[in-house]
Amino acid sequence: MARIVFHIDVNSAFLSWTAVKLVQEGQPDIRLVPSVVSGDPDDRRSIIAAASIPAKKLGIRSAQPLSMALRKYPQLVIVRGDWHWYKQCSDAFIAICRRYSPVLQQFSIDECFIDMTLRCGGRDPAEVATRLKDEVKSRLGFTVNVGVGPNKLLAKMASDFEKPDKVHTLWENEIPEKMWPLPVRDLLWVGRKTEERLVAYGINTIGDLARLEAGQLTRLVGRKFAQQLHDNANGRDDSPVETEMAEAKSYSAERTFKGDLSDPKALDRELFNVACIVAHRIRRDSFRASTISLTIKYKDFTVAQKQCQVAQPTDVTAVILNEARRMLSEVWDGVTPLRLVGLGVSKLTHESVVQMSLFEDPKMEYYREWDRQYDEQRALAEDARLLAYERTHNQTASAEIQTASTVSPVSSSTTASTNDPLIFRHPDGESALTAAKKAIKEHPSYRFQRRRYGGAAGRTDCFEILDGQTVIERHLICSTTT
Repeated sequence: MARIVFHIDVNSAFLSWTAVKLVQEGQPDIRLVPSVVSGDPDDRRSIIAAASIPAKKLGIRSAQPLSMALRKYPQLVIVRGDWHWYKQCSDAFIAICRRYSPVLQQFSIDECFIDMTLRCGGRDPAEVATRLKDEVKSRLGFTVNVGVGPNKLLAKMASDFEKPDKVHTLWENEIPEKMWPLPVRDLLWVGRKTEERLVAYGINTIGDLARLEAGQLTRLVGRKFAQQLHDNANGRDDSPVETEMAEAKSYSAERTFKGDLSDPKALDRELFNVACIVAHRIRRDSFRASTISLTIKYKDFTVAQKQCQVAQPTDVTAVILNEARRMLSEVWDGVTPLRLVGLGVSKLTHESVVQMSLFEDPKMEYYREWDRQYDEQRALAEDARLLAYERTHNQTASAEIQTASTVSPVSSSTTASTNDPLIFRHPDGESALTAAKKAIKEHPSYRFQRRRYGGAAGRTDCFEILDGQTVIERHLICSTTT
């Protein structure tokens, strides 16, 4: 029996839920005017958690500071968020969805998956989805989008099509028409850095990615991530709708020092490294944690421990680190040598409260962007041999390359060998050098050199990235820069 999965997503959840409450109190509907939800309407440094459709048309988006939004539209309506009310709205929304199918996985506070394979009863799934959408609107006063597909990936992609208050399908036969023309960034799990790397190699759409040779994609993003991206771009996803979590109940990491440490700065660096590892692991498994615990071991092997609860579940490195620093100041005198520091998190949940954290710290979006970049670097660094694009034969250092006039980005029909270096074009020497340095910084085992290639008709400046004696990338300077 073919699977049928719905993904239900509340449209502009925090703003919609706030609007419902204000309308119930006899106030105007803020969804009809440029408006935003923020943690502190009186603080221009406060971050926007949600924006109405009229506000989005003015270029106002979530994660922007209020000061930026007010410069774009001084008459902007700003309302304060209400977490307790949002939780009530979320619970009511989930309760309606659960009546349609008990096989429900809450993906965040404002979205969920339900497996409808055995629940449509021969009816058109789109009609059932429309009935669900209309019931939420009539009973609760806010709108949702419903995506319908044969798996979770396609259902979620479908729900992100035109909004608000819509039902969209994305069946396997609809992938070439509906999904492949979309920008590659629209594919689930493709972040900004991955997008930049793909686009630099001529992969602009999801269709380009789907038609790419597996070996070429491995050379770009590493084997593990390449397989996931290739499957997703072709609409493949076998993950079930999980009604219960059977995953790990805690995550931890610790660092034993080569020599006992008593320098606060050195110890803070070690604590930072451990926090990065733990936070990365829970983000990798889509968890957030409510309990943070710290362990230190003295030179005489005695142990001190402390734990704390955070107000809302988190996966943000900075939040975990700052709590660990606070606890360290309470259990360590700042001078006694330590031989080990450990950090753990527990009370895990998949429920997302990322947007609510924006109410608390104006720097939260910066923290999350830092985490995203860290996760990408960790994924690429997991296997340096694979990142060298799985070459089985070294190329000789004297091998000639194509001149800039003959090099072109990979297209969907290209079938280049997996041993070919990646070719990137840059408008000037500075940008090429920056790209080369970045590759070296991310992977210290690599080195780079500047060389000139081509015949007498035209020689091209180039920065080569080498893994041993193997050239794995060439950054061409395509201007007259020397």
